[in-house]
Amino acid sequence: MRVLVSGAAGFVGSHMCDRLLKEGHTVVALDNFLTGLPQNVAHLARNKRFTFREQDVTERFEVDGPFDAVMHMASPASPRDYLECPIETLDVGSMGTKHMIEAALTNEAVFLLTSTSECYGDPHVHPQVETYWGNVNPVGPRSCYDESKRFAEAYTMAYHRKYGLRTRIARIFNTYGPRMKLNDGRVVPAFLDQALRGEPITVFGDGSQTRSFCYVSDLVDGLYRLLHSDEVYPVNLGNPTEMTIRQFAEAIRDRIGSKSAIIYEPLPEDDPKQRKPDITKARTLLGWEPKVTLEDGIEKTIEYFRGAVPITA
Repeated sequence: MRVLVSGAAGFVGSHMCDRLLKEGHTVVALDNFLTGLPQNVAHLARNKRFTFREQDVTERFEVDGPFDAVMHMASPASPRDYLECPIETLDVGSMGTKHMIEAALTNEAVFLLTSTSECYGDPHVHPQVETYWGNVNPVGPRSCYDESKRFAEAYTMAYHRKYGLRTRIARIFNTYGPRMKLNDGRVVPAFLDQALRGEPITVFGDGSQTRSFCYVSDLVDGLYRLLHSDEVYPVNLGNPTEMTIRQFAEAIRDRIGSKSAIIYEPLPEDDPKQRKPDITKARTLLGWEPKVTLEDGIEKTIEYFRGAVPITA
């Protein structure tokens, strides 16, 4: 296949490009480096099946086809990034989605949208199933991200119903691994950064809120399977192994052998108290479930960060 990928220099996007190329496909990659990093795709520069173009997909653009698939993966994804760039986040979920859909329609290509578990908000249903409509504050500080993704899903399905767009929608739960930015505010790089430096590990709230963490290679495998499926409605992709934030902080500290204390700060507004995917649909339709254990995934992630952070454990 020939695949157009937005957000290609991002954490997940760059790993997706790796997988597509490994499978023998050709990739045309787009990113404006708002939150993506050039070094995430630098290793692909000499691959003849990889073409990179610096492009803001919220602006109209043209790329030479044909394409068999279009993957819209561009968006700030960490709380720090989308709170600093709320307008850009809303723009990429609206205008960016429109422009990538238009590229898919022009080429009669499959369109895959990477959405998010944030569509469920602070959920009243646990674990979260795809049929749950969510509990989202539309005017809260996180709404720029939540609503941009909810709008993107609605926009995608409108084009499916009116124009027959071949849609694939992935609702991604907490994902971690190499190429995450240490300063992006997400829990995995934040805890690793603090533990490696021997600094106190900051837990927001009392640490009883839960998350489930999926290693990036597992997520990318799910996305690849979804791309090749016929499922037009949202599919959860994440690891159903649930743990509290406090337990996760302790696991990080113990794995590194750090003496970091765990300190507690006030919980941010609208921070979800529970987050765990029901992946029955992914198991049934895609034959997919995570394979990388938390221990192995964290070890691989620690190795990636060792060169950037002095270890003072």
